[in-house]
Amino acid sequence: MSLLLGSAGAVAQTSNSNAFSPYDQSIPGSSVSFNMVPVQAGSFTMGSPASEAGRKPAEGPAKQVKLDAFWMGAKEVTYDEFLLFFNDENTPRDSEVDAVTRPTPQYIDLSWGMGKQGGFPVNSMSQYTAMMYCRWLYKKTGVFYRLPTEAEWEYACRAGSTSAYFFGNDVKQLKEYAWYADNSNRKYQKTGQKKPNAWGLYDMLGNVGEWTLDQYREDYFSTIGDAALNPTVMPTETYPRAVRGGGYLDKADALRCATRRASDPSWNKRDPQMPKSKWWLTDGMAVGFRVVRPLQAPTAAEAEAFYKKYCHE
Repeated sequence: MSLLLGSAGAVAQTSNSNAFSPYDQSIPGSSVSFNMVPVQAGSFTMGSPASEAGRKPAEGPAKQVKLDAFWMGAKEVTYDEFLLFFNDENTPRDSEVDAVTRPTPQYIDLSWGMGKQGGFPVNSMSQYTAMMYCRWLYKKTGVFYRLPTEAEWEYACRAGSTSAYFFGNDVKQLKEYAWYADNSNRKYQKTGQKKPNAWGLYDMLGNVGEWTLDQYREDYFSTIGDAALNPTVMPTETYPRAVRGGGYLDKADALRCATRRASDPSWNKRDPQMPKSKWWLTDGMAVGFRVVRPLQAPTAAEAEAFYKKYCHE
């Protein structure tokens, strides 16, 4: 059994039955909910061809990858959702105990005045913070959520396409699907305002970049082999971790489906604290995340083992 993807075990229960279909997940104790979109199992060519404009060496050689089915958040996690975690007084703050813990307060407003409540994507957090949110969400809902792997993210982003962007290769169309350097006014925007991809996922390109589960490796495609099933690279170091999708400050080239980005200590260079925060990124203002849920859920014991393994700096 793959603990990572939950390829065995009982399907987690939701109020709308076990059908593999879109559903709204409510967060208990609040009026907040978010939509989850089913992504069927399948295979695809991960990475970019050598002929693709703007291609970087770390995007290949392209490989066939197979994935089990999962749900993915239709939109990036918003402040409306995240602040329920951040303000949950029943959850310890910055605890050293191996359990659900919430972030320390920000020493300055890391939304930089761009917006919070009302559908704005949460930003400026580390991968550790994103994973701890997933762990908290599991505790609140009883449904297993986590970050997508790099492979899951690209598969969902492409939505069956093989072009540079999921809508084709014409960069002039990008403004219809993404917030990026040419149209964002240097601010992230409320989620879901642009056109979704063919599978109903919004802002996969642009707005905020999205954390994945993986350690970033330049030689990723050499490590996963051919016809890999549910590949991932277990994180063992704080840097670099893999971010996908590009953000509101990026040029069009950084928003291609195959573009890979490595996190860097410079994303927290202005943090005056010693040691620097493990929760927040003072210079990672264009980084956020979205959640996934495997079709086949791990048991409670397996889920806890997963979070203990992956919820670390």
